[in-house]
Amino acid sequence: MILIKPTPKRKAFFSFHFNNDFWRTQQVRNIGSIEGNTIVSANKWEEVKTKGDAAIRKWIDENMEGKSCLIVLIGEHTAGRKWVKYEIEKAWNSKKGVLGIRIHNLENQTGQKSNIGGNPFSTFTLCNGKVKLSDVVKIKNPSNTTGKGVYSQISENIMSWIEEAIKIRTEFKCPN
Repeated sequence: MILIKPTPKRKAFFSFHFNNDFWRTQQVRNIGSIEGNTIVSANKWEEVKTKGDAAIRKWIDENMEGKSCLIVLIGEHTAGRKWVKYEIEKAWNSKKGVLGIRIHNLENQTGQKSNIGGNPFSTFTLCNGKVKLSDVVKIKNPSNTTGKGVYSQISENIMSWIEEAIKIRTEFKCPN
């Protein structure tokens, strides 16, 4: 007899450009197969932002605690965002899995898609500059171009993508 243990839900921290992609990101966060950080309203985020950079860092640090993976939901303007960069660096240095998912083909609240965004991992290097983080971290780009199709692909694959990201981070070693 073989006993198969169900894989527990992973806990993930979602990183994204709040103003541009909040609606798109909520679709992914509501898939239900992973436990994410609490959804933050625009009012709450504005409240945190008014308290300054130290308060934002503290909020990120507290909300990333206990998560096994950072999922960067990549929209048109995500790459280069100050706090997205902070979250990527913090997650990697905390030995969490790091994963990117392109969400430009998900529709926003008015049914609009956006343009594809740049790679948010491209500005980071590892191993004293020998390795680009963008060569290590995987970005998943759902091939379907309809909002429903993209959602379906993400929903069907997100758990395996998270496991892959955690495995990559766990096994990563700098080259000699």
